Amino acid sequence: MWRYLWTELKLMLKTVTPVQAVTHELLHAEHELLQAESAVEYAQSLVTYNKQRVKRLKAYLAIDEPKEPT
Repeated sequence: MWRYLWTELKLMLKTVTPVQAVTHELLHAEHELLQAESAVEYAQSLVTYNKQRVKRLKAYLAIDEPKEPT
């Protein structure tokens, strides 16, 4: 963690070329993209889990409901 902060501080204090600045920004953008894709995967897993849970609970209610005499 400290190494990362030290590297960032050095980058802020030294003069960088436009190519270096763009390369650095690209690395950050790629990292944020990976984080966003991970969040999407997690959210999709939650959706799938809850759909299956609802289906299971509805099936349980259908089996467990007492039949009313007609």
